Amino acid sequence: MRQWLWSWGCVLVTALVGCAVSEKIARREVPFQTEGDNIKVMTFNIRYGTAADGPNQWEYRRERVFDLIARHGADVVGLQEALDFQVEQIHNALKGYALVTAGRDDGKMAGEHCSILYRTERFKLADSGTFWFSNSPWVSGSKHWGNQIPRICTWARLVERDTDRALFVYNLHLDHQSQTSRFKSAELLARVVSQREPKDPVIVMGDFNMGLDNPAMLYLRRLGYPNAPVELLDSWRLLYPDKPEIRTFHGFEGGTEGIKIDHILIERTTKVLDAQIDRWSDEQGRYPSDHYPVTAVLQLWN
Repeated sequence: MRQWLWSWGCVLVTALVGCAVSEKIARREVPFQTEGDNIKVMTFNIRYGTAADGPNQWEYRRERVFDLIARHGADVVGLQEALDFQVEQIHNALKGYALVTAGRDDGKMAGEHCSILYRTERFKLADSGTFWFSNSPWVSGSKHWGNQIPRICTWARLVERDTDRALFVYNLHLDHQSQTSRFKSAELLARVVSQREPKDPVIVMGDFNMGLDNPAMLYLRRLGYPNAPVELLDSWRLLYPDKPEIRTFHGFEGGTEGIKIDHILIERTTKVLDAQIDRWSDEQGRYPSDHYPVTAVLQLWN
């Protein structure tokens, strides 16, 4: 199923690469640095933009989101909880990215998005899509398994312009309430990832709403589930197997104690060169979102 690709006032066939918008947003240069066999990726739940968060409402914190993403210069960024206007603003604030996105309610614009931003000077889009974590994964807005709202995964196959090497990126947001939904979603995700063609390297990232010891995560990690079709490892834990400061959801309060629910998962053949939980706040102690972004520098190709 091909991804619904769209823009605001622009007609494109393959990807959104920028157009004029009604609202003036300063465009930032993004200091891309990774090259060769290495790729930098980020997963970031940006908190949906219509939440009644008082001083943490989107209009007051969006510049911090723009600045943080730009500063990292990731080749690929996965966003969660992004509403259409947030996706538009982020895309237009950052130079050098194209966008793959779809709303979870209708597969077009409505509802939260799990958007993928990718570096256009390095990658071109070969294929993309969105599926729903449900009994009918290709039906827009479908939901089962106890989750009250649709849950999605948006994916892209990216091809390196200079080498024709490719990778698959899967960006998702799993349910925050139903453990049944999380486990069945993990099973569906594992099947989809295992059936991808061609068998390029894969990165699975997003807000999983569960720690690494949750049974659904153990399934994805193939721990205690020997028949699971994939084995995915957490890039951050590979570098820091014993580090206790792992909290990624902080509710705009900061801190390090708690569960890591935002993950960048990789295959065993991928080497992790760096992994970080970015706990940056501005001089007034204000955070960009209620989640910390997680980054990884990976060696995909040998």
